[in-house]
Amino acid sequence: MERLDILVTYDVNTVSEEGKARLVRVAKICKNYGQRVQMSVFECRVTRAQLEELEAKLLKVIEPDKDSLRIYTLPGGREKCLRTHGQDRYQDFDDPLVL
Repeated sequence: MERLDILVTYDVNTVSEEGKARLVRVAKICKNYGQRVQMSVFECRVTRAQLEELEAKLLKVIEPDKDSLRIYTLPGGREKCLRTHGQDRYQDFDDPLVL
């Protein structure tokens, strides 16, 4: 089964209590598919079906006139598309577990 590395970024308007609640819901949804690498940025490794499911869930939560959602597909995977400077807390959960 083909897996895609994707980057999910969002900016949720939090001037209202409803906006703050949306922000929490968006983060929780993203956390179920990947890992947070910056405050509003998640890296995910998903199947095409999971990508469609993730996007549909996020689109039900955000308000397009107030919020922004971006989903980038990383061609060739994370390793070929990323240059990191500073702290990188990413953990590749596909790597072997060493005890």
